Amino acid sequence: MDISEFFSDYDQVEVDSTAVKLETDQGRPPSQQKQNHNEEYRSSTSTSVLDQEQSSVDDANLCTTSPICAAPLCRQFWKAGSYNDDLTPKSTTKLGSSYLHIHPKFLHSNATSHKWAFGAIAELIDNAVDEIQKDAKYVIIDKTINPRNGCTALLIQDDGGGMDPEAMRHCLSFGFSDKKSKFAIGKYGNGFKTSTMRLGADVIVFSRYSKDMTLTQSIGLLSYTFLTREGYDRIVVPMVHYQLNVMTGTFDPLHSGSNENPNSNLSVILKWSPYSTEEELLNQFEDVGYHGTKIIVYNLWLDDDGNMELDFESDPEDIHITWDGKSKAKEGSRVAATDQHIANRLRYSLRSYLSILYLKLPATFAMVLRGKVVLYHNIAMDLKHREFIMYKPHSDGRVEGQVVTTIGFDKEAPNVCVHGFNIYHKNRLILPFQQVALSSGSRGRGVIGVLETNFIEPTHNKQDFEKTSLFQKLMTRLKEMTWEYWDYHCMLIGYQTVKKPRPASDNQGSSNFIDQHVEDQSIPRKHSSDGGPTDRAPYIATVNSKPALHSSSSCFEPVELKQTFPPGFKNGSNLKRKLRDESQRFQSEAPRTTNVNVTRVIDENKRLKTQCLEYEKAEEQLKHKVEQLKIELGDTEAEYARLLAEFQDLQIVKGEI
Repeated sequence: MDISEFFSDYDQVEVDSTAVKLETDQGRPPSQQKQNHNEEYRSSTSTSVLDQEQSSVDDANLCTTSPICAAPLCRQFWKAGSYNDDLTPKSTTKLGSSYLHIHPKFLHSNATSHKWAFGAIAELIDNAVDEIQKDAKYVIIDKTINPRNGCTALLIQDDGGGMDPEAMRHCLSFGFSDKKSKFAIGKYGNGFKTSTMRLGADVIVFSRYSKDMTLTQSIGLLSYTFLTREGYDRIVVPMVHYQLNVMTGTFDPLHSGSNENPNSNLSVILKWSPYSTEEELLNQFEDVGYHGTKIIVYNLWLDDDGNMELDFESDPEDIHITWDGKSKAKEGSRVAATDQHIANRLRYSLRSYLSILYLKLPATFAMVLRGKVVLYHNIAMDLKHREFIMYKPHSDGRVEGQVVTTIGFDKEAPNVCVHGFNIYHKNRLILPFQQVALSSGSRGRGVIGVLETNFIEPTHNKQDFEKTSLFQKLMTRLKEMTWEYWDYHCMLIGYQTVKKPRPASDNQGSSNFIDQHVEDQSIPRKHSSDGGPTDRAPYIATVNSKPALHSSSSCFEPVELKQTFPPGFKNGSNLKRKLRDESQRFQSEAPRTTNVNVTRVIDENKRLKTQCLEYEKAEEQLKHKVEQLKIELGDTEAEYARLLAEFQDLQIVKGEI
C-alpha cells in the first residue's frame, strides 16, 4: 500500500493476483485449480483496500512474490518486526513513479505504540462505544476458534451502524477519521490498525450496513502474515463486497466501478483467513443482524515463554494477561488485600479494566465479556470522607475550563497500600491510579481521586497525556491536593499528623479550626499570618469538609469576663487584694467552662458518629440493591439481544419465503 494512496487516492491499490495465483495453484489438482479460477472470476468485482489503480500504473509497481523469498514470521510481537530484509524481494517500482509505498513492517512498528495489550483492546471497544450515537446496544468480547488450525482467536462484535464499502476502505486506511462529534473518543484514524496488529498478526473484518432499503456486507483482510510470507514490499489489503438482491434474496458481488481489475481478492482471503470457502466466509454474517461489525484477530501473539499473550483459560469469564506485580502473599494479609484491589487487578484482568474504562455509559448499552455483562464500577463511590475540589487551569492568562476533582480515602484504607488519581478524557479512562505524590513514608497513602480533564489531549494510544505545560500544572495541583487532604484528614483512618507550632496571628480564633473527629484533640490549621503570603496552597473548604461541618462557633465564642464586686465595697487599701482574688476566681471558672464545652463537643461527636454509621449501613444496603439490579438488567439485556437476533433471523427467513 503506498502512502499517498492511504492519505488521499484511496481507490488506487491492487493485489498482485497473478503472482498469488501462481503460488496458490502450485501442486494442486486441475479440478482444484479450476475451482480457484472460478473463485477468482467471482471476485473480479471485489476491491482491495483502495480500488484499482489507473491504467498508467501497471502490475510492475508491485514486487513479485515467490515461495523461495517468503519472509519468516516470528510469533512473538516484540521480535516480529526484525526479519531479514535480504529475503524480501526488492521493489520493482518503475522509475519516475510518483507513488510512495508503506512497507509491511510499518504495521508492526506502528503497533509498538501499545505497550499494554489491554490498551489495544480498549481502542477496539472505543470504536463500539462511539457507535452508541447510532443506537448500538452492545459490544461482545470473547474468544473464538480458528477453524483452519483450531487455535484461539479474539472476537469483538458490536451492533452499531456498520460500514459500507467506502467506510470499510477508510477503516483499513491510515490517518482517516470521519468522527466529527465532540463526544467521539477516536480522533486520528489510526487506532484500528495499531490495536489489531498489537494483539495478533492478522485480522479479518466483517461489516454489514443498511441504508435506504440497501443492504451491503463487506469483508476486509489485514494480514501481516500474508504480506511478509508473500514478500510484498507494500501494504495491500484484499476486500470483497456484496449487496442484497431483493429479487432473489441472496447477496451478489458488488461492482464498485467500470474500470475493474480481475484480481483474486477472494482467493487471497480464502487462503490467508481462517475460512477456506466462500460459504464459510459468508456464514460469519449470520449473527451480525441488519447492521453491525465483527472483528476477528487471529494468530495471536505469544509471550517470551511461548505462551499466548492473552490468557483465555485462567478464568472462563475473563481474559487475563501476565503481570509481574502479583505477589504470593498470605490470604487475608494487607499485601493480599492490596493485590486484590481494582488498582492492581486491572493490570491483568480485562473485566476489571473494562469496569472502570468509562465514567458513565447509557443504561441501554452493555459490554459483554466472555458471555457475561461487565458491571460498571464507580471509583468515586468507593471513597470515604469524600470532598469535591474545583480546579480552573489557566494558560496564557485565560481560563481553559474547570475540573471538579472527587477526592477521598479508599474504603479499605489504611489496610491497602493504594493511592493515585484516575484521570479521564471525554468519558474515557487515560491514566488509572496515577501516582502524583510519592513519599517514603505513609503520607498520602490511601488518597484516591477521580477527575475528567477535557482541556488536555491524550497521546494517540490513549494511555497517557501529551506532556504540555497544562498537564504539568495539573500534576502539580493534584500533588498539592493530595498533601492538603492527607494533612487534614489522615487522623480519620488512624494516622497521626506531626504537629507544627501555630504561627503568630492577630486573630487566631478565626483562622484555626477544631477537628471534631479525634476526641479531645485540637488540630491547629496551618496558615500564615494576616500580614503576608504563604508558601503553601490555601486550604480548600468544601461542602463535605468535616472540620468545617462539625466546628461550632457557639461552643468556642470568646467569653467576656466582667468584674463584679460585693455591694457596698469601697475603693481602699484592700482594692488590689480584692481584684487579685476576683481574678483568681474567674481564672478557676474559665477551665470549668472550657471543660463543659469540650464535653458537649464529645457528646455531639458521638451522636454524629452514630448517625454516620446508620447512613453508611443504609448506603451499603442501597449499593447491594443497585448491584443486584445491575445483574438483573444485564441478564435482561442479554436475553433481549438473543431474542432480537432470533427475530432478525426469522425476518430474513420470512423475506426469503
